[in-house]
Amino acid sequence: QVQLVESGGGLVQAGGSLRLSCLASGLTFSFSSYAMGWFRQAPGKERDLVAGFMRNGIYYADSIKGRFTISRDDAKNTVTLQMNSLKPEDTAVYYCASRRDYSGRYYSLKDYAYWGHGTQVTVSS
Repeated sequence: QVQLVESGGGLVQAGGSLRLSCLASGLTFSFSSYAMGWFRQAPGKERDLVAGFMRNGIYYADSIKGRFTISRDDAKNTVTLQMNSLKPEDTAVYYCASRRDYSGRYYSLKDYAYWGHGTQVTVSS
């Protein structure tokens, strides 16, 4: 089965940067045929999409637009989230997610079949 493993989380001061990586394994098809997204969830809050590769391009949530950059390397089965100018409100567990169907736009966590276990990002003020 498909497995996703996140790495790169940690503690950083406001204004700093972190780079999150997600490695996919157990793929039956080419990695390029999988939609990929990054979600985050803070305690007591919903798990929301922050960035993802959609049929019509790259999606960024308004809260992180201009600060985060998502990229993928299909040859290495990886997707990366470069996070700059971090704010305390970015503190959350960040999850890598994927689905085999790459034909549409996928904004909800219910759209994704495969999930990593998450990596903690903490931004201090």
